[in-house]
Amino acid sequence: MRYATLIILFFFSLQAKAQPIQAYKATELMQRVANPDTFYVVNFWATWCGPCIKELPQFTKLSEQLTGRPVKILLVSLDFKEAYPKKLAAFVAKKKLQHEVVWLNETNANEFIPKIDDRWQGSIPATMLYYKKMEYTNLFEGTITAPQLQLLIEKQLALQ
Repeated sequence: MRYATLIILFFFSLQAKAQPIQAYKATELMQRVANPDTFYVVNFWATWCGPCIKELPQFTKLSEQLTGRPVKILLVSLDFKEAYPKKLAAFVAKKKLQHEVVWLNETNANEFIPKIDDRWQGSIPATMLYYKKMEYTNLFEGTITAPQLQLLIEKQLALQ
């Protein structure tokens, strides 16, 4: 009985710490990152994408290297509708993702990709750098490392 109580308490503690995962349309996402005072690193990924999962720790490293800078990391899940919100929330909790996770609730890539960045071919992982204040955008398809991102971000922040 004591173990059952501990298991129940553990389950509820996980639920209490789980971050809410908001659903966004592409236009809403782009409005969200339009804050001119913040440099956004927007990573497009999915729980079923091996390279995406392998890349996720790079964003934690990046945030540690840019502490105190006006940089926000936003992890945008492209998981299928069946995974939202339960499977996605469970994955986020299990991996202890610290950055905000949102879900893109559009499935027609031909419609949502042009609203985000015409350069994007649709593969994941993909990372978009967006800094409205400097009118800077960049997009990388495939994995990218924290040092690569830091170099690009520091260069843009130094220009202001």
